Amino acid sequence: MRRRIAVLAVTGAVAAAVVATPAHAEGRGDIRVVKTVVNGGGSVIVGVKAVKRFAIVMTVKDNSGVKSVSDVSAFNTSNAHGPVSYLGTSCRKSSTTTSVCTATMEIDPSWIDSYGSGNEGWDANAVAGTWQVNATVQANDRDYWISDRIATFKVKRAATLTTDAAPEPVKRGGTLTVTGKLSRANWTDLKYHGFTKQVVKLQYKTPGGSYHTVRTATTDSKGNLRTTVKASASGSWRWAFLGTTTTMKVVSTGDAVTVK
Repeated sequence: MRRRIAVLAVTGAVAAAVVATPAHAEGRGDIRVVKTVVNGGGSVIVGVKAVKRFAIVMTVKDNSGVKSVSDVSAFNTSNAHGPVSYLGTSCRKSSTTTSVCTATMEIDPSWIDSYGSGNEGWDANAVAGTWQVNATVQANDRDYWISDRIATFKVKRAATLTTDAAPEPVKRGGTLTVTGKLSRANWTDLKYHGFTKQVVKLQYKTPGGSYHTVRTATTDSKGNLRTTVKASASGSWRWAFLGTTTTMKVVSTGDAVTVK
C-alpha cells in the first residue's frame, strides 16, 4: 500500500507540472543537475508480468556541497502519463562540490491500466513513448533547484519473435518455408498480442558465420510471418525486428536446418 500511495503522489505532481507550462526550472542559488543517465542509457522495457526497476543517475553540483535529491518524477512527454513509483534516492559524494545521486524507479505492468481507469478514452498502451525526468535538488547552503526535463528516455513495450524453418532436413535446391510470429505486450489485458503490419528481416548464416539479411516480410493481421526460400546449404534462419519508438527491438532464436 505504501508503494501505491507513492505512485499516486508522483502522478499528481506530474499532472500539475505538465499542464502548467512548458519545460522550465526554478529555485535559488547555483545548485544544478549537470548530468543525468536513465537505465544506463537504454530504453526501459516493460512486459506483462515482471516489475521493471530502473535507475536514474544524476550528477549534482553546488559550491557548498549537495544535501539531497528530495523528489524525482518521470512521465510521458506527450500525454503526461506516468505510472511509475519513485522508491527514493541515495547520494555518493565524489568531491566537496559534487555528488552522484541514484534514484530508483519502478513500473509495475499490473498497475498501468488501473492508473488511468475512469478516464474517458484511456489507453494503457499510450504510456509507451518518450518520457522526461524532473528532479528537485537541495544544497548544504539551502540553495535548491526544481529541474524540469533533465533527461528524456524511452519506455517501450516488450516484444517476442519466433522462427520455424521447415522441412528439416531439406533437399538441396528444395523449398524451405520460414514462418514466425511477432507479438508485443498489451498493458490493458496483460497478454502478448500479434503486432501487425510490421516489416521484419529474414536473416541467414552458415555454421560459424554471421547472420545477414536475405529479404524482408510484413506481419499479417495476427502478427504472423511467412516466406519461402531455396535451400542451398545448411545453416540457421531467424527473424529480426528493428523495433519502433514504442516497441522494443527483438531477434528470434535461430532455427538450424540441414540441407542434404
